[in-house]
Amino acid sequence: MIAESAALPAGASAPQVATHDAELDQLFGVDSPLGHAVGGFRPRKSQTEMAKAIANAIANQNTLIAEAGTGTGKTFAYLVPSLLWGGKVIISTGTKNLQDQLFLRDIPTVRKALGAPVSIALLKGRANYVCHFHLERTLQNGRLTSRDDVGYLREISRFMKTTGSGDKAELSKVPETALVWNLVTSTRDTCMGAECQYYQDCFVMKARKEAQQADVVVVNHHLFFADVALKDTGVAELLPSANTIIFDEAHQLPETATLFFGDTISTSHVLELCRDVLAEGLSHARDGADWAGVVSKVERAARDLRLTFPQDIVRLAVNQIAPSSAFFPALETLKDELDGMISVLQKQAERAETIEQCRVRGVEIATRLDAWNKPRGDVIIGQESVLWVEAFSSSLQLHQTPLSIAPIFNKQREGVPRTWIFTSATLAVKNDFNHYTAQMGLWDEPAQSWPSPFDYDSQGLLYVPTGLPQPNSLEYTDAVIDAALPVIEAAGGGAFLLCTTIRAVNRAAERLREEFERRKLPFPLMVQGEAGRTELLDRFRAAGNAVLIGSQSFWEGVDVRGDALSLVIIDKLPFSPPDDPVLAARIEALERKGMNGFMHHQLPAAIINLKQGAGRLIRDETDRGVLMICDPRLIAKPYGKRIWQSLPPFKRTRELDAVRTFFASTLESINDAE
Repeated sequence: MIAESAALPAGASAPQVATHDAELDQLFGVDSPLGHAVGGFRPRKSQTEMAKAIANAIANQNTLIAEAGTGTGKTFAYLVPSLLWGGKVIISTGTKNLQDQLFLRDIPTVRKALGAPVSIALLKGRANYVCHFHLERTLQNGRLTSRDDVGYLREISRFMKTTGSGDKAELSKVPETALVWNLVTSTRDTCMGAECQYYQDCFVMKARKEAQQADVVVVNHHLFFADVALKDTGVAELLPSANTIIFDEAHQLPETATLFFGDTISTSHVLELCRDVLAEGLSHARDGADWAGVVSKVERAARDLRLTFPQDIVRLAVNQIAPSSAFFPALETLKDELDGMISVLQKQAERAETIEQCRVRGVEIATRLDAWNKPRGDVIIGQESVLWVEAFSSSLQLHQTPLSIAPIFNKQREGVPRTWIFTSATLAVKNDFNHYTAQMGLWDEPAQSWPSPFDYDSQGLLYVPTGLPQPNSLEYTDAVIDAALPVIEAAGGGAFLLCTTIRAVNRAAERLREEFERRKLPFPLMVQGEAGRTELLDRFRAAGNAVLIGSQSFWEGVDVRGDALSLVIIDKLPFSPPDDPVLAARIEALERKGMNGFMHHQLPAAIINLKQGAGRLIRDETDRGVLMICDPRLIAKPYGKRIWQSLPPFKRTRELDAVRTFFASTLESINDAE
């Protein structure tokens, strides 16, 4: 029966949809193929209903926005109908880790359970695949700055003799953050394409070819939108033949799409180009120019541009930069010096392909810098994007960011009819999808929400402590730690402390170290930045009573089940910083339309982010825990009610004794079970 259904054409009629409903009831039922294939599988009404809605969208080539509460099992809810009836399917996930999980575990499990004869492929950005040309060049040049890199290069060289995919995720001996990866992978600018002597063996091309031929292709959001913007990831070749496109963790799309539909040019890009121009010039055209002299002028101009802002961290819209600032003359100087270097490269380009490549890169950087050739004060170009600068300790970035991605994304969805599924645990605010649909341009598209199967009323407690100062006060983080310590003790550790800033992470870590030592508390302390996220989480799970302090990267995509995590503390409501130039421009644009920037943009965005953080607590039917939100605005402000009503329906308290009683009863039930 399944094999026959798999052959049904897209756009099936209503009676066929009903057949799908009956089949899905069977597939997600008690004695089902999924039940036999998946350990601990239990039928969940919300999962089955979501699968039916997705099957219906596939049959009618519709769009569906699908919010699935934690524990619904949304991955299987979209995999089953898409593997059976989706045709050529592209699944886009939030992270590369989720990509690997889908490709290596979830899809093979469902495919085997259904007996579905579909082929699957994994496609990542080119920076994830070792490049034969750049590896060979690095082995010959030996431009390595550390002993670690020398060892890592040796490991990569060995890996290349045995790997079939060239995917650096397979080589755990070399950290993903190792700088040597930049020397042995290609970028769009440094790829030789069909001219490369290793083209036939290229892992990027091989991955793209496999994706072309596969029924199901797993990508990630960065790759999908980089392709839409740059046409450099292989997704552009897949899109015309795709029948079904599924975005998992779809709440991340507005931010990811904004990143790629905008443009960023950095002084680091200029300095990297200078480094390569010097190396290629000396290698292939030593007598053609005074390469060191040519390059040093551009390098100096790039560094002088950075130095026009004396502070370490700066974020300013272009109209906030003083007219008398040295920034604008320094930008013109950089453009002039870069043009001079491009002229030299043009004269020598015939002498080597790599010199021509440097010339092309130089022209592209110059073109992007020209976007900044605007009269001062022109913040919004055609009412569509904002120009702003961001300074770091050693580089300056010039950004051009769209105010709304909706018109750009809608243009991508025009044309061939196909199914678009947007799914996540956090897309709505109190069952209202307006914020998300406005961001993505999905007006009037059907949106549904399926509740979590968890019994939040008995499994969890929302605790908002009394007596905390306003979140903008200097002593706020210390007050949070003072309020959190007795709760951490009552829980016996097993806590996440999620902060909204890195500064708060560092201060909280400093205070907790002191307090744990002074009070002789036996809780291992783990802090974001001291090790990679995966390593910290592995250590956290293994310890069983640890306290982990993290910022944004721990608010989502983290799954710790059981007793290892029974307390999630959130220091502040996660509002975007009010001085953010893009946020300020978006609020201004909304208010010009007569809307309230805070209520229509800042508040719903903060609620969706908070729902992600809160979602770390209860991950299973047997989990129990306390969600502690320290921000007094949750109670004091009129909008506070809207926030807590959007959270899971926990019991609520402001009393520390109620929290202690909750943890005591949890401990009692664990002891009884043992």
